[in-house]
Amino acid sequence: MARNLRWVVLTVVVAVSCLVSKLEASEGDADPLYKSCVDQCQKTGCVGDNCLQHCKFSADGKAIDGPWYMQEPLYLRWKQWDCQSDCQYECMMTREEERKRNGEKPTKYFGKWPLKHVYGIQEPVSVALSALDLAIQFHGWVSYFILVYYHLPLQPNRKTYYEYNGLLHIYAIIVMNSLFWSGVCHSRDVALTERLDYSSATVLVGFSLILAIIRSFSIHEKSVKVMVTAPILAVVATHILYLNFYNLDEGLHRKVIIGIGAVELVVWGVWSALTSHPSKWKLRAFFVSSILTMCLRMFDFPPYKGYVDAHALWRAAGIPLSYLWWSFACDDAVFRTTVLLKKSK
Repeated sequence: MARNLRWVVLTVVVAVSCLVSKLEASEGDADPLYKSCVDQCQKTGCVGDNCLQHCKFSADGKAIDGPWYMQEPLYLRWKQWDCQSDCQYECMMTREEERKRNGEKPTKYFGKWPLKHVYGIQEPVSVALSALDLAIQFHGWVSYFILVYYHLPLQPNRKTYYEYNGLLHIYAIIVMNSLFWSGVCHSRDVALTERLDYSSATVLVGFSLILAIIRSFSIHEKSVKVMVTAPILAVVATHILYLNFYNLDEGLHRKVIIGIGAVELVVWGVWSALTSHPSKWKLRAFFVSSILTMCLRMFDFPPYKGYVDAHALWRAAGIPLSYLWWSFACDDAVFRTTVLLKKSK
């Protein structure tokens, strides 16, 4: 037992070392050449020989030198591309090409690495990986649903013996909602999509912590569940209200997400080290892989070929974790159902 706890502590120490080793980069949007390019583009509507469509219209979508039917269709206007954002993107890519020719390293603009757009999508690789992860989560949820309702015995009232069934259904809805808004935010990063992405991610980590505590400590009494749930929900609600109505602070949001996620992983890690669950190896693999994935999220590097950055790799690493989690959930449902059936006889 002590030996198992030692590897849990060692893994957590590795995670903490990852958190303090984040790479910092200078801000390319402070570059005088970049600023000059953006100012000139907003006046002329062109960057070099490339003239931009949105610079024919004002930021509110009204025509400047053309009739109403020349404006963008509504199904494209949700992305809120305008002359300023187009100029910033084209000047950023032009400036990065110049830096590459001069042998200089890439730099960040407005706190983010320069990523190439595809059909107006800001982070195409992250969007695709979020969609794939959502599909894996949905597949895992459906597999779990079929298992507990059609393959395992049910109580006389048609309810499942598995006491954590309701929590897992709620978790599935929350995680798929979070992945959906993550994909939308990666597609077009504006204030509204950021708020939806940050809020849904906060709900996800908060509920994941609740699920971890209730399952690890085998909590069944409603009063104890309320005592566990209430403070976590208070933190989640306070953070969401702060982001939406006071300050959309990305740095603070990241600290809150990592802090809650770290507590959740410690709970799962300690339980996996102490439990005699038949599928404890899956839980341990999930714990270790989650720690490594967290390190990958904090690791920062310029995008490869202009498309793949650390966040995209973190999204890719989360896909097998989703499959592993639902595999453990199915095993846990079988294990608990078997135990409860034996007790009822």
